[in-house]
Amino acid sequence: MPYQDVFVLFWNQVEESVEKGNFAKLTMAKTIGKPNLKNIFVRPVYSEDDFKVLLKLRYRSKETEDEEDELTLEEAFKVLKSHLKTHFFSVILFTTKKDVIFKVNKKGAGSITETPPSFSAVTQARRDEE
Repeated sequence: MPYQDVFVLFWNQVEESVEKGNFAKLTMAKTIGKPNLKNIFVRPVYSEDDFKVLLKLRYRSKETEDEEDELTLEEAFKVLKSHLKTHFFSVILFTTKKDVIFKVNKKGAGSITETPPSFSAVTQARRDEE
């Protein structure tokens, strides 16, 4: 199955974890080559009437400052999708119930695997203090 279709199935699990309140973190890893962009992290920002995420772009170069932005889940989806197979081969969803790993192989096929949870509690994101 093309990775774009599998990523939509993966993202359904992200949305479900948010609805159930067990979304802990999401990480894009396994870069393609040695780009300056090292990782993308997504952490939850829960409030009484809304849910947002803190999206952090971490760079290898010390000259490039890491970037943080508070986004809706839909906005984060668009950012992550744009980096698939251009900068990253995998995305890991960490929840308090399970970890879900999405991978793209070199032929462009996507796969999803599940492992026991790495997190036992959800920690809210905070912006880095400057």
